[in-house]
Amino acid sequence: MKNINKSLFLGLLLSASSFAAISQTLDEIIAKHTEAVGGKANWNKIKTLKMESVIKAQGAEIHTTTFQVDKKAMRENITLMGMSGFSIITNTEGWEFMPFQGQAKPEAMTADDVKNAQDELNIQDEFMTYAEQGKKIELIGKDDVDGTECFKIKMTDKNGKETTYYIDPSNYYLIKQTNKMKADGKEVENSITYGDYKKVPEGIVYPMSINGGMGEVQIVKLEINPVIEDSVFKLPN
Repeated sequence: MKNINKSLFLGLLLSASSFAAISQTLDEIIAKHTEAVGGKANWNKIKTLKMESVIKAQGAEIHTTTFQVDKKAMRENITLMGMSGFSIITNTEGWEFMPFQGQAKPEAMTADDVKNAQDELNIQDEFMTYAEQGKKIELIGKDDVDGTECFKIKMTDKNGKETTYYIDPSNYYLIKQTNKMKADGKEVENSITYGDYKKVPEGIVYPMSINGGMGEVQIVKLEINPVIEDSVFKLPN
């Protein structure tokens, strides 16, 4: 019995040591990623963003202008085929007007869509805010992303929504993320890749190339802490 207890003790000790090593490695990855993108102090200074982008999708060129107030609201103005539309998301509601999709007037987003979009209201990097938002993270090993063996980290929010992040070990930039979300009552997987990171005068490093479901996005202008009026996030009369 004593030998069994001793073996059990050693097994638990080794398991605890292994868990501590994994946790430490995860902490190191997050710390290096945070430093690589400019540091938490610089990101915490950012309260508003204005961004102009060009999206290339299915042979079309879409121009967008995004206004964002940290943790409060975001609006994206969209120009396509000579028509202008928009999407607005706040803490409590969302609206869309897409005339190029046949909409004649703004329509309210579903509760699921508003809920799934809340993370987009955060200007700060996900790894700088996960703890305060009650999310859990786990290092689940490494995986290949277009020839790069990346750290693979799973993040789960309070509602059970999972997002998987892939961090390049050569520079600790995020190069891909995938998540599962509900849209129109169905669970779908979305994948986004990031590249062309640039350091702006305010000290943060931002990806100027983003590829996702909408197509290839190139950010052509990024303004940090511009004045954004509340009226930007209200429906026009």
